[in-house]
Amino acid sequence: MLRGFFKGMKDLIYPNCCLACKNKIGPDEKQDLICLRCWEKLERNLPPFCVSCGRRLDKYRIVKNICSGCLKSKFHFDRAFSPCAYTGTIKKLIHEFKYCGKDYLGETLARLMNEFIQDYRLPIEYLDFIIPVPLHKSRMREREFNQAQVLSEQVAKKFGKEVLADVLIRNRPTRTQTDLAFEERQKNVERSFTVKSPGLIKGSNLLLIDDVLTTGATSSQAAKALKDSGARIVLVMTLAN
Repeated sequence: MLRGFFKGMKDLIYPNCCLACKNKIGPDEKQDLICLRCWEKLERNLPPFCVSCGRRLDKYRIVKNICSGCLKSKFHFDRAFSPCAYTGTIKKLIHEFKYCGKDYLGETLARLMNEFIQDYRLPIEYLDFIIPVPLHKSRMREREFNQAQVLSEQVAKKFGKEVLADVLIRNRPTRTQTDLAFEERQKNVERSFTVKSPGLIKGSNLLLIDDVLTTGATSSQAAKALKDSGARIVLVMTLAN
């Protein structure tokens, strides 16, 4: 009873507010980070999906189940998936998660990944390890946590997988990709990843996890390093694309 009383007092003095819209979250809502209205407003990726980057295809413009952007690009990963389109509410939430120190948002956001894996029957049972896209040590000092690792741990917990957090290394600092053109993004991340102890992943099937896939340059270079070190299949999953 006392516990309930103090929780009630806390909610009265410091009401839970949605991290997306900043409005108060009702007591009957299941979670206390994102209100139900904002959760339902997330723009979900729905089939048909591009067989390369995982974006939703315009069903009236399908060419061999691949989007026009991927027709011009060659990625080193085998396929990518994202539960959401990178716009609106999910864009705000990823910004809060990634840049505002809200690592506790990872558990809630990873639910989107876990639900997507289950809903679309991704072959997670055939994957050996989950690998987060790493940050360079200078960026890690700045942010104090790697958002990709937080997401990876939640997915691994749900499906009983092992996270290899120290196998893929970011060997040099890179500029943020946000304001770079396509060609600049490609050059920015070229040869920026190496693999430590490649014997751990030789012949294995991997799930590479990050927060956002835009041009695919970062995930592709990370996948290249893994495959050059003996990985057989590399699938990519991000929160949004």
